[in-house]
Amino acid sequence: MMLQLIKELCSLDGVSSFEDAVREYIRNRIAPHVDEMYEDVMGNLIVHKAGSMVPPSKIMFAAHMDEVGFIIKNITDEGYLRFGTVGGIDTRVIIGKRVLVGEKHVPGIIGIKAVHLVGEEEKKTVPKITDMYIDIGAKDREDALKTVDIGDYAVFDSDPVEFGNGFLKARAIDDRVGCAVMIKLIEEGPDVDAWYAFTVQEEVGTRGSGPAAYAVDPDIAIILEGTTAGDMPGTKPHKKVCSPGKGAVLPFMDLSAIYDRDVHSTLIKIAERNGIPWQHKETVAGGTDAGTVQRTLDGIKVGVISAAVRYIHSPVCVASIGDFDSIYRLAYEFLKTCGGLQNV
Repeated sequence: MMLQLIKELCSLDGVSSFEDAVREYIRNRIAPHVDEMYEDVMGNLIVHKAGSMVPPSKIMFAAHMDEVGFIIKNITDEGYLRFGTVGGIDTRVIIGKRVLVGEKHVPGIIGIKAVHLVGEEEKKTVPKITDMYIDIGAKDREDALKTVDIGDYAVFDSDPVEFGNGFLKARAIDDRVGCAVMIKLIEEGPDVDAWYAFTVQEEVGTRGSGPAAYAVDPDIAIILEGTTAGDMPGTKPHKKVCSPGKGAVLPFMDLSAIYDRDVHSTLIKIAERNGIPWQHKETVAGGTDAGTVQRTLDGIKVGVISAAVRYIHSPVCVASIGDFDSIYRLAYEFLKTCGGLQNV
């Protein structure tokens, strides 16, 4: 099931440049179903699944394996861990959150000066990362160094939980949902020749997708992503962007790229024809691997299919379980169309 797959992927550590666990899970799962698979120097997992139908345009799907998180920068004499963020994290949402540090999963808490020690002016400002620390319960620096080291990563300690009317709470839904869709396409998709790039370091500047696109050299690339939902109370209608539960999000651009109009309109036509729920992304914000892929070599046509995610880049990302199916169905039908198995 797609839901179980996403839960398993969201439970794996994959802070940018530390995607090893995610990559190995994917590699082991899809190995029996692919014709070519290799890991490049950056750490991207590049996969080819041959099909009896070879599209006139070479197709690549891409989704990033990495997630936002933290990196340990210093250890104080008292044994507290000073840290920096990896990727775009809102400092307002991390105070008091549980984290796991390094491969040993050392438990810790993100702490800050106690409220009764904070001055009136300080209370009016958002705390800075430099004001925070991770408390792992060490008695001093020497004790902390027994289990952690400078350069270790840290992830939010947050298990996937289904709740409400068909919603999933988990860390890293951005972009394990895209990885899950590609895994299912490889395992159960149409018999159409296609390439798949599980990319690295998207959250720190879309660094992995360029080398992946250069290696594959596709004519068309479909980026599978998680995107910001703004449908919370108090948000003005024109800033709500998109909403979980209303289907696959089909943006026409972001801050890094304007997507190919033909690819974008084709995705909409396929969704309409097959009764697949979809929605526009009504505010231009953020960036994706599409911007880097589009500018690779002599240019690549790009399109994006996204999941609407509330509280993105936090320990409690929220998305609609039904939307996962819509994204998979749309990617599946797009691949069938490219292979000539159906008309637009």
